[in-house]
Amino acid sequence: MNRWSVVGAIFAGLAVITGAFAAHGLGDRFEKLYGSMPDKVVAGAPIAAAHKYLGDFKTAADYQFWHALGLLFLGLTGRRCRLLNAAGICFVIGILLFSGSLYLLTLLAIPKLGMITPFGGMAFIIGWVLLAIGLRGPAKTVESSPNS
Repeated sequence: MNRWSVVGAIFAGLAVITGAFAAHGLGDRFEKLYGSMPDKVVAGAPIAAAHKYLGDFKTAADYQFWHALGLLFLGLTGRRCRLLNAAGICFVIGILLFSGSLYLLTLLAIPKLGMITPFGGMAFIIGWVLLAIGLRGPAKTVESSPNS
């Protein structure tokens, strides 16, 4: 196991915490924060702003978790190459920009933070492309060492 697995495990644990926070601790806060806002239109249907932003927070946790699993996978492949390392970096950047911007946007009621979110999504996409390309190359296993 290498550092990507450790980073992935940390992000996965944090995703579970944020998901639980969304499920059990944010409903009342979002009702107070967004209860007086007009409904948002999602897929052509009106939805209360508090519910919409709670869904956005949960989406951030979901994406964080899936990409944490991607990081775990990277570490467990036992392979090292620049493309796979770059994929890991992209996943971390994606988690910070995509999930991080949605967490902050919803908790602080700062909609302009939504301008950052697509950059995180793009980092996720680039990460998956790099992962696919990196896995196509010849296998290079990692020697067991205390630093891996």
